[in-house]
Amino acid sequence: MGSYMVNRKELKPDSSPQAAYGARLREMRERRGWTQSDLATALECSSQHVSAVETARKSPTLPFSRRVDAALGLAGTTDSFEREWREIRHGSLLEGFAEYVAHEGRAAEVRLYEIGIIPGLLQTPEYAQVLAESAVTRGAITPEQASERVAFLAERQAILGRPMMFVVMDESCIRRPVGGPKVMGRQLDRLVECAGDPRTVLQVAPYAIGERRTFDLPVNVLTMPDRSVVSYAESQAQGHLDRDTTSVLPMLTAYHQLQAEALCQAESVAMIQEVRKGTL
Repeated sequence: MGSYMVNRKELKPDSSPQAAYGARLREMRERRGWTQSDLATALECSSQHVSAVETARKSPTLPFSRRVDAALGLAGTTDSFEREWREIRHGSLLEGFAEYVAHEGRAAEVRLYEIGIIPGLLQTPEYAQVLAESAVTRGAITPEQASERVAFLAERQAILGRPMMFVVMDESCIRRPVGGPKVMGRQLDRLVECAGDPRTVLQVAPYAIGERRTFDLPVNVLTMPDRSVVSYAESQAQGHLDRDTTSVLPMLTAYHQLQAEALCQAESVAMIQEVRKGTL
């Protein structure tokens, strides 16, 4: 018992995000009267692994966090360990984005609007890598954060539960060259492929719509399985997640108005293919 108490005293939740994660895991486990072995059995891992995470000797992983949430009944809640893991892994992301991504993975419908760059969920790995490396060159992020950003995007693309996806891109997204002709060519090919997926509606909002463009910043709007709506918008410095229906619904209306002004999917694909010819 004396050794156990010494180990407990060695926990310093304020020393790092991983330590805070471990301390909360121990607290939640003990609140249920479980030993490390009890939790390990539920997680299908060793008690040594549970101990290592609780004492921050090992960092938690996404699969581990999801198993913890399932075992403790926290899946999909604001107290989930998956959410805490994302905040640890992606602390360099804008405020609200990690929470948005948790919603994104469960959404029934995803609506995206982007200006200047291809929407993340449709980016090729090469395109995403070029953007991340550019941010490192500018000193905006570290090389480690760049690697994290690219890995996180791949993760989002992989776990997205194949909802219906509506994408409107400003014409600047396809005309702004990123990474040279080879990278850009593959990216444009990827867009055409996405347009062929029956679960994706892809449109280009041409420069010609002028003042009828309803958004000046990128916007994400999610429709959840219960038909509630969530929006996420960001500026250069901050992101904002909004779950208030009274403010999100007007954004949904503006999105529909933008879709009405944008080119239809066939015309959008034709424009993308025309731009693609210039990358050959």
